[in-house]
Amino acid sequence: MDLTHLHLMITHLPIYGSILGALVLTYGLITKSEHVKMAACFVLFISALGGVIAFSTGEAAEETVENIQGISKNLIEEHEEFAEVTFSVIIALGIASLAGLLLIWKKSKLTNAVSVVALILSLVCVGMSSWTGYLGGKIRHTEIANEAMQRQNAAETHED
Repeated sequence: MDLTHLHLMITHLPIYGSILGALVLTYGLITKSEHVKMAACFVLFISALGGVIAFSTGEAAEETVENIQGISKNLIEEHEEFAEVTFSVIIALGIASLAGLLLIWKKSKLTNAVSVVALILSLVCVGMSSWTGYLGGKIRHTEIANEAMQRQNAAETHED
């Protein structure tokens, strides 16, 4: 296994992990269960860690595909630029979830506030990671890229 393979495998973790973590954290906030909130923060931390790994292996994945015939450098650049923005949200999510774990462990009164921040960040992370994944998918999955191009062409035709 190389870094490109790792990139492709791990990129789904921030998406699905953030969804799962947000659902579990919501349940924990509703039921006021510290154990459930702790589990959710752990899932969100692992999701953020996956995002860091995905971002860190992105350059190797780019080097692997950039010289393949038919690969759009513009699509690679678009994916990379959005991934950089998403990375900052993933880092914030990792910090918030780690802080949540620490505060729950210490039985702090700030637990709920940090949990709400982590929940908001996880929802933002779901959206941004999903869009980053979509942009990355367009690089090699022609069925996605072609569909997007068809919609764009249809929109341009209607404007004329």
